[in-house]
Amino acid sequence: MTPVSDAFADHFSEHAADYARYRPTYPDALFETVTSYCPSLNLVWDCGTGNGQAAVRLAEWANHVVATDASAEQIRAATPHPRVEYRVEPAGVVSLDDGSVDLVTVAQALHWFDLDAFYAEVRRVLRPRGVIAAWTYTLFAVAPGEAGAGDINTVLQRYYDDVVGAYWPPERRHIEQGYQSLPFPFKEWDVPDLKITTDWTLDDVVGYLRTWSASQRYRADRQADPVAEIDEALSAAWGAPHRERTLRWPVPIRIGRRVADR
Repeated sequence: MTPVSDAFADHFSEHAADYARYRPTYPDALFETVTSYCPSLNLVWDCGTGNGQAAVRLAEWANHVVATDASAEQIRAATPHPRVEYRVEPAGVVSLDDGSVDLVTVAQALHWFDLDAFYAEVRRVLRPRGVIAAWTYTLFAVAPGEAGAGDINTVLQRYYDDVVGAYWPPERRHIEQGYQSLPFPFKEWDVPDLKITTDWTLDDVVGYLRTWSASQRYRADRQADPVAEIDEALSAAWGAPHRERTLRWPVPIRIGRRVADR
C-alpha cells in the first residue's frame, strides 16, 4: 500500500483559530449512524481531530474520547470537554493500549495520513468487533429553492476550480471521490451519504473559504487574498451580507470493522 503522504503535511496550523471558527457543524444523524454500529462506547479514538469538533460531539455518546492530532497549534485551539483528552500525536503512532478502543473516527483527515502506519495502529488498538468510521465533506452549495442559489453556486464553483484550483494539494482528489479512491481494509457496511446543513451569512462563507488549504497556498504564493477575485460577484449574488442562507455539504462516509471479526 502506498502512503498518502510520507510526512505530516501541516496545511492548517497557522490558521488554527480561524479553522476552529469557520467550519460547518456535523449533524446529530452522523454520530447516531456511526455509534449505532458499536457494541460498546467506553473509549473512542478520534484521529486527526483538528479543533476537536467531532471529538466533542462523540463525547455525548462515549464515556471517554482520546483526540489526537499531529499539529500542536490545532490542539491548542481545540474545544475543551471533560470527557475528551487531547494529545499531540501523529496518526501512525498513538499512545493507546492494544485492544482498548471501541471506535476509531477520522473526520475530514484520512486523505492526509500514511495509511500503512495508521491502519496498523487501528488494527492494534481496536477491541474485537471494534469499529472504524471515516468521513469527509465535499464542496458545499446553497440549497435549491434559495433565491439566487444558482448564481451563488456558480461563483463558488468558479472559486474552487479556477481561482484556487491549481493550489489544491493532490490529496484533495480523495475528497472529491468521497474517499472511495482510498484503501479501506475492513469489513465494510453500506452506509448512505449524509448531509451537513447550516445557515450562514456572507461573512461566514468568506471566512470559511479563506481557511481552505488551497486559499492559504494561493495567499502564500501571490501575497494576495484569493477571495478578492470573487468578492464583487459573490456579494452581488448573495444580496444583503447579513442575510442567512441555507448551505449543504454532502458527507460521504465509510464504516467497517476488522476483517477477522464477525
